[in-house]
Amino acid sequence: MPIGKLTAALLATSLLTAPGLAEVPWDGPTTGPSAAAGKSIVVVAADLKNGGILGVTTGVEEAADTIGWEVRVLDGAGSIQGRTAAIGQALALQPDGVIINGFDAVEQQAALEGVVEAGIPMVAWHSGPKIGCDAPGGIFVNVSTDAMTVSEVAAEWAMADGGTGMGAVIFTDSTYQIAIDKADRIKETIEAMGGTVLEYVDTPIADTSTRMGPLTISLVQKYGSDWTHALAINDLYFDFMGPALASSGISQEVGPKAGSAGDGSEAAFQRIRTGSYQTITVAEPLNLQGWQLIDELNRAIQGAPCSGYVTSPALVTEAGLAKIEGNQFDPDTPYRAAYSAIWQQ
Repeated sequence: MPIGKLTAALLATSLLTAPGLAEVPWDGPTTGPSAAAGKSIVVVAADLKNGGILGVTTGVEEAADTIGWEVRVLDGAGSIQGRTAAIGQALALQPDGVIINGFDAVEQQAALEGVVEAGIPMVAWHSGPKIGCDAPGGIFVNVSTDAMTVSEVAAEWAMADGGTGMGAVIFTDSTYQIAIDKADRIKETIEAMGGTVLEYVDTPIADTSTRMGPLTISLVQKYGSDWTHALAINDLYFDFMGPALASSGISQEVGPKAGSAGDGSEAAFQRIRTGSYQTITVAEPLNLQGWQLIDELNRAIQGAPCSGYVTSPALVTEAGLAKIEGNQFDPDTPYRAAYSAIWQQ
């Protein structure tokens, strides 16, 4: 089966923008307000065990150091109650700005209304299905790649790899609307291309450490060799699938091939690099997005319009990783220099 146009395009993109290769031009903003001096901000993270959220937080801290701001990181620790408490703590700190990192704004609508009422600017990463400026819930901008493109690329890879005889199990988490939307698009794309979705599994990302092992073995017993591909809306699911397969004596060559529609965690890169129960991920430029969040918050604090910039993902494969060092998609675009120039830092 010929590879899909989206997958082919991202294969090209990933080779052009992979770390360690030739630098490509910066496609983000080049103008904006200079740095607001002496600001203190809070990052409310959904769960720092999630590699995508951790990668974005690292980028935020790096960019904040450059712009000259203080950062406090609060961990919601993977629960709704933990995130609510973290937002309350953030509000009590009376920061100049808040970054919502990795959870649905609708889930925390009541808590976030307090931040809005206090007049504290908010920007977000993965806060809902609307990407870019004027996101719901009083959020100035929701930073993300195009989640539907990411889902389509993951699905197209599975079809190109397995053909019409492939059988997919899709893992999602209905706690998050964006996770439902991504999984739905994966399913629609596979079925439109003639593939088979064996099962659509709704299991919380926060509980993967305890659920994925038994789930994996149950699915193997249920579907056997008909289960050729495992597709998930986050790499974290595969942190625990591989060990379950290995403990059952099922090699990567025999077991289902795993592909993730985001975010591109370091653990996922290592699995792909070493051929250890994950074949691809469609990765986001997490560190760059951390810098973008700081730039957008600087705009919000000063009453400037948001930039409108949307970052591009990359299809990460073992062959692509053989050409680079490191376990993160950090595109070789001069984003650090570009943002530093805008901020006049």
